[in-house]
Amino acid sequence: QVQLVESGGGLVQAGGSLRLSCTASGRTFSSYMLGWFRQAPGKEREFVAGINWGGARTRYADSVKGRFTISRDNAKNMLYLQMNSLKQEDTAVYYCAADKNDFTRVERVENYDYWGQGTQVTVSS
Repeated sequence: QVQLVESGGGLVQAGGSLRLSCTASGRTFSSYMLGWFRQAPGKEREFVAGINWGGARTRYADSVKGRFTISRDNAKNMLYLQMNSLKQEDTAVYYCAADKNDFTRVERVENYDYWGQGTQVTVSS
């Protein structure tokens, strides 16, 4: 089992940057596939980025490709999301998630068993 806590959200102007962090507890953190998801008001939770257990494989939603970078540090039990060139449409609550499913399912919300509480990201014009 793993517990996840996000941090790093806040208010930023369009074009700015933020780095989200996700602190994980649990001895088997390095065996989990990890993902970042987001949910805007009135919308369903959507996939943002995912990374496999070792960090060698990543995947991004088309809407963030080239702007966001996901990374992990298994020695520190940390997951990160570097967000650059932020747009107003990036405004949402961002969640980190973990699961031991195959990486081919990294984009599917329903495949994740463990979730953080979320951190708000607001991008102003």
